[in-house]
Amino acid sequence: MDYSFTEEQCMWRDVVNGFMDREFGREQTLKHDQNREFPEELYRKMAREGWLGLLIPEDQGGLGMDKDPVMFAIFCEAIGKFSLDTAACIMTSMFTAGNIARHGTPEQRKRYLEPFLAGDAKFSISISEPQSGSDAAGARSTARLDGNEWLVNGSKVWCSGAHHPNTCIAMMLRTGEGRYDFSVLLVPNDSAGLEIQKMDTLVRRSLGTTSLFMDDLRLPADALLGEVGKGWKYIGEHLDFERLSIAASQIGNARTALDDTVKYLSEREAFGKKLAQFQVLKHRMAEDQARLSAAYYLVYAAASAMARGEKSSALVAQAKLIASQTAFDIATNGMQALGGYAQLPEYHMERYFREAKHGMVGGGTNEILRSIIAKSMGL
Repeated sequence: MDYSFTEEQCMWRDVVNGFMDREFGREQTLKHDQNREFPEELYRKMAREGWLGLLIPEDQGGLGMDKDPVMFAIFCEAIGKFSLDTAACIMTSMFTAGNIARHGTPEQRKRYLEPFLAGDAKFSISISEPQSGSDAAGARSTARLDGNEWLVNGSKVWCSGAHHPNTCIAMMLRTGEGRYDFSVLLVPNDSAGLEIQKMDTLVRRSLGTTSLFMDDLRLPADALLGEVGKGWKYIGEHLDFERLSIAASQIGNARTALDDTVKYLSEREAFGKKLAQFQVLKHRMAEDQARLSAAYYLVYAAASAMARGEKSSALVAQAKLIASQTAFDIATNGMQALGGYAQLPEYHMERYFREAKHGMVGGGTNEILRSIIAKSMGL
């Protein structure tokens, strides 16, 4: 099949890439990574462009790209070019916003989506718990109705971005005895009874990730998103988009890492010739380019299948699996090629390397993705 872009898609790609180069380049990315700062100025610039609403229908003030996964993948590829963490700072809020657009009451949409689209609010998603990561259905934190309030108890972990001001957490909580009997509650992060602890992680330095502790946290009855017991379904609805977005950002970042490596090898001399003239390095770069091309086409094959309305979970899993492994291998080869310079943050390669390793876990581990693919094969 032909996965070449239409004229409109090419223009969109150029617009977003130009925006990232102009408004938030390498040095800004490096600064925020080193200082563990959220890129607030980038977030607000994207709000002014209307891009925070990419996954929100047009009749709710968004751009309606929930119906156009290819255009969304192009966006994610571009915003991940310098940092997967920077991409996550933008993408993470989008999925909960989309869930609220689909399942929220008119009051919830007004309360949460209007400030989000203006760049004044953010969202975080809370699924994992200390004893249940990949086995998300093993979560134990509970919510039960107590009069006209929800009473929430338990703990969550790896809740990225939950600590930023004016953030609402979409929290998956057990509301029944069945394995998949969960509901989603919308929890403002300044709620009494909620304790948030930021974690000092190797990656996610700009977005940040947290542990949450709920001790008789009380929420009004209208904190419920959609219907009781439908939380597993609601969270699952955005997983294909989330995994597609991560895979697309990974190929964008991998391309930058490969370009940086080739540039270094073309300029650096050893033993009287450019490093790029050594066959072992040329062949390694050629292999990286071939694998990047394969990952690229797989990502857009998955996006195209989603756009056609086909059942795409297994194909999206393949795209993320291959994209994450490719990004990690390209960054690893970049670390080896740059030698000692790769250890210096100003050369950016160590950031690509750190973030690529995290990309093999976040949004579904590569082991879980293999299980999804195997199931689609009848295994």
